[in-house]
Amino acid sequence: MRNVFVETSNVTRFLSALTALQQRGAEEACLVVVDGLPGLGKTTTLKNWVSQTGSVYLRAKKEWTPSWFMNELLGVLKVHPPHAFQKKYAKALEELGQRQLSAQYDRRTFGLVIDEADHVSSKSAILETIRDISDIIELPTILVGMGRVNDNLNRFPQVASRVSQKVRFDKATLDDVKALVGARCEVPVADDLLNFVLKASDGFNREILEAIANIERFGLRNEPEDGGLTCHDMAGQVLLKSRVSGNPIHVPEMV
Repeated sequence: MRNVFVETSNVTRFLSALTALQQRGAEEACLVVVDGLPGLGKTTTLKNWVSQTGSVYLRAKKEWTPSWFMNELLGVLKVHPPHAFQKKYAKALEELGQRQLSAQYDRRTFGLVIDEADHVSSKSAILETIRDISDIIELPTILVGMGRVNDNLNRFPQVASRVSQKVRFDKATLDDVKALVGARCEVPVADDLLNFVLKASDGFNREILEAIANIERFGLRNEPEDGGLTCHDMAGQVLLKSRVSGNPIHVPEMV
């Protein structure tokens, strides 16, 4: 399978939100919430954005404290953390501010991504630390969760008021499936099989990629005709495992 990043409709909405963030009115309103069920490509999208922009990526932990968070942040920034929290905080602001300034010179966006933010979106001490960092240096900060972040933030109006953009990752469309298969699969695939991939995967990127791997494996052993692999060609073959039951889903003779 080709290792390429594909701009699906979810990615397009995310990038549009970042463009809107740069045009915001209130400078301190620089929080972005990215929410959606697991398996829709949020982490892949954010990690790709981080690699393209030189931004900072952290994965929140359930037991994070402000000090633990700061230690991990400084670790990613490759800075040895001082002992006192105040010094850690000051050092983090200094390092992030310098990187943000460098990004501005290069005309690129720089930000802080906190994945699995559901773990911290109900903890006032962590949220206030994140808000302070974002406010002081007007740093785009992206909280990525699995559906609870927005609701949890409503309990903290001083934080929720800083959220200028909300992006909901939805299930893939047929166009998304076509884009993913076309870019990543090394064998051509016919429309009927593409439609079945969408149905069997229920629009989850994780399952779509599993289907692509199985289609490609079969197609490389059984050269498809000009129109690409069809359901008839792969009838009876395992396409993917059901997210709900864990049982294999087989390709039918026709859709």
